[in-house]
Amino acid sequence: MAPKRPGPSSAYLSAYRDKTGEWLDGGNTYRLRVPPDAPIQLFWSVTLYDVDTRAQILNDRKIADRSSRMDLRKNEDGSVDIYAGPRAPPGFEENWIPTVPGRNWFAYFRFYNPTQAYFDRSWPLPDFERHQP
Repeated sequence: MAPKRPGPSSAYLSAYRDKTGEWLDGGNTYRLRVPPDAPIQLFWSVTLYDVDTRAQILNDRKIADRSSRMDLRKNEDGSVDIYAGPRAPPGFEENWIPTVPGRNWFAYFRFYNPTQAYFDRSWPLPDFERHQP
């Protein structure tokens, strides 16, 4: 999943640990702030996977991903906060991916038809940060 140049393809970034280096834990809540103007021609998505099964996480809501194709709540600067945790932060239910306490997870962030800013790394995607509601 590592195209060499812009055009019809997809590129993936993965995350197994948060900004402090701790493993992503289903009992904690995290925020991923997706900066505005993602380097894509089509859309981006973030999907969570269970560490043990390597399959999409299973939760009561049957939600494992969020993407720019969805009606997500945006910040004033155009960025989007994606939350992953056992409970949705108030007002961000549409941006939330439910996790399962006691289960670790990892994420893939996908760029569909990535543009030059992906390749020259001028658009940085930050790490997941632990969120205290």
